[in-house]
Amino acid sequence: MINLILFGPPGSGKGTQAAKLVEQFQLIHISTGDLFRYEMSHNTPLGEQAKAYMAKGELVPDSVTIGMLRNKVESHPDAAGFIFDGFPRTIPQAQALDELLEEKGTRVTGLFALHVDDEEIVQRIKLRGLSSGRADDNNESIIRNRINVYKNETSPVFDYYAEQGKSQSINGIGEIEEIFERLSEAIAQLH
Repeated sequence: MINLILFGPPGSGKGTQAAKLVEQFQLIHISTGDLFRYEMSHNTPLGEQAKAYMAKGELVPDSVTIGMLRNKVESHPDAAGFIFDGFPRTIPQAQALDELLEEKGTRVTGLFALHVDDEEIVQRIKLRGLSSGRADDNNESIIRNRINVYKNETSPVFDYYAEQGKSQSINGIGEIEEIFERLSEAIAQLH
């Protein structure tokens, strides 16, 4: 079983590469944003809990997020593996993910961080902003803040898995196929 964590700042191409990896390796893509939307729109018990915290302007506790992840993992017992997108963002979340996967007799295979320099990210997001309709894609100070939040949030998680020999930084600059080839080669070396 292959269980990958895909990291990258906003605009790094994570979504594009995740879709290609899902197809190549027959993985189940787990995006925490998608999980939240699904659970809340279907009024599941975990979705209702998440709504209650969000209505008060509070962060949803890790226990609720992990519960949603558990539901998704358990709903695919025959999966070849999973690709986690946007999770874990903190060391406690990484430890909880490790525990969940261990219960299922598996583990995180590798964490791949798409490395793209800040100036390239700003240009990519501003270009995306021409068609996305998202106000935050057109404001450079917001874009730079999002980059900084990403760096501050994810670097401890990268280091946590690096201590286990599982983290790799992948050059995220170039054509989509070139970047995909780099990721595929790195994943192939995990087996």
